[in-house]
Amino acid sequence: MLKNRPLLFLPAFFLITVCPAFAHYGMVIPSDSMVTPQANRTVILTLSFSHPFEGVGMELIKPKVFGVRTHGQDQDLRDRLQKTQVMGHTAWTAPFPVKRPGVYIFYMEPAPYWESAEDAFIVHYTKTVVTAFGEDEGWDEEIGLKTEIVPLSKPYGLYAGNVFQGIVKLDGKPVPYAAIEVEYYNQTGEFTAPNAYMITQTIKADPNGVFTYAAPWAGWWGFAALAHADFKLPHNGEDKDVELGAVIWVRFHDWQ
Repeated sequence: MLKNRPLLFLPAFFLITVCPAFAHYGMVIPSDSMVTPQANRTVILTLSFSHPFEGVGMELIKPKVFGVRTHGQDQDLRDRLQKTQVMGHTAWTAPFPVKRPGVYIFYMEPAPYWESAEDAFIVHYTKTVVTAFGEDEGWDEEIGLKTEIVPLSKPYGLYAGNVFQGIVKLDGKPVPYAAIEVEYYNQTGEFTAPNAYMITQTIKADPNGVFTYAAPWAGWWGFAALAHADFKLPHNGEDKDVELGAVIWVRFHDWQ
């Protein structure tokens, strides 16, 4: 009997070691993804870093870059950022008055985040798209971030169940067979996953870096394509790996 006792612990140990790790997400969430003449014309952007399904926040120091691309031009919005809290941790918010028709691509480059559990830094280049007053061109424009998801489907005006497609790029080039983590922003905590495997879904791009996903229900969904940086950053006197994330947030709507 004593010889068999260690085997009794193997199933529990095995389950602990193979459970999926929680995914990190840079987040840029606007108060509205479609501005109409009847709607509030000031969009409030909230920037944070978190595990969005579980509602577990992390500290986001003031981003290195926060801007908007519209009509082919960039505007620096970093000076508009005001400190707030999301999920009990430091986050940032900024108002943006929409004054003319257009498609507005908001993007963030955060300062590198040290993740001791992974012994690496994390940098998530994050963006979202807002359209205003009937404008419908420019939503597929590439910002030119270090790594980026360029939408192939309009990233707004989507119903739950619609397909969203994007192409993953790194240094401006498509990433064949890129792995993309997909997670729902469980903002009100109304959803509970049956197990850890159902929190973050993972899909892969095709040989051209193109991926496809259909959101099962309405709300904000985050798509994060991860890659290893071609550079390292120092931490406590040692050079450490850097995880790069190309993140885009897309809102899906209930059928009305």
